[in-house]
Amino acid sequence: MTKNTCVILNNRGLVAVSGSDARTFLQGIVSCDVHKVSPQTTVYGAFLTPQGKYLFDFFIAEQNGDLLLDIERDRIADFIKRLSLYKLRSDISLADVSDQYEIIALFGEKDLFSTLQLGTTPGATKPFGNGIICTDPRLVEAGARVIIPTSDGDTVTNSSDFSQSTQDAYDQHRISLSLPDSTQDLIAEKSTLLENGFDELNGVDWDKGCYMGQEVTARTKHRGLLKKRLVCVDIEGPPPKAGTPITYNDRTFGEMRSSSGNMGLALIKLDFFEEQGKTEAALNADNATITPRKPNWATF
Repeated sequence: MTKNTCVILNNRGLVAVSGSDARTFLQGIVSCDVHKVSPQTTVYGAFLTPQGKYLFDFFIAEQNGDLLLDIERDRIADFIKRLSLYKLRSDISLADVSDQYEIIALFGEKDLFSTLQLGTTPGATKPFGNGIICTDPRLVEAGARVIIPTSDGDTVTNSSDFSQSTQDAYDQHRISLSLPDSTQDLIAEKSTLLENGFDELNGVDWDKGCYMGQEVTARTKHRGLLKKRLVCVDIEGPPPKAGTPITYNDRTFGEMRSSSGNMGLALIKLDFFEEQGKTEAALNADNATITPRKPNWATF
């Protein structure tokens, strides 16, 4: 019998935000609506520069009254340092609790949500042992995410319902869905949310009010200023390194981001799709031929 897949995401860590001002503090900074976070709902969002450029993205869950931010592990110290600049007299506490928890991705097609008894609304959340589990807030097809104490992690990885796999397996899964993975695919202080799909992936709440970088993000959307989009590409040949220019008929139409196996993510100018009159055509990157695939959830 085919099993669903579980992968321990060792590149992810956890920041606990607690205190009476925790929600109000984050609400004025991040792109998602923190007031929607509850034991039943997890959200996805980002922290931007005042100029609307990407700094960090994360999932925000709640457990025992604390807000838990699932974030790129290697950048947690910088994240806490930057948040602390805005703390002032707010009653909040920021703590790196990564060593206390494991973050596990669950995905596959064989009755995943029935097996987990989990709702298929993005962000649907419930207790899971001594931790929590949620449907990926970005896209149901991405599967589910578990935050669980390290001592209990084997209850997932040793489950008869799942086959444990590697980071490469998860990367191929999320790349096939055109899902970026933090600074593997986004460039701090340069990338923008909308070119990387955060609008359709529930990473921007347009009704929440002001937050850092909100004005520029809203202007980009409402004035139709978007020039590029991140999409999955099929690769024939050696996978190009991130940052490799992508060309077509001696014109540059974008650049590569992360890759795994014969797939990758690439930031492609919308001009290419418009000029070709279709969403799939071959481009070149170093010694490889790449073919973009427009994700079925994207609206461009």
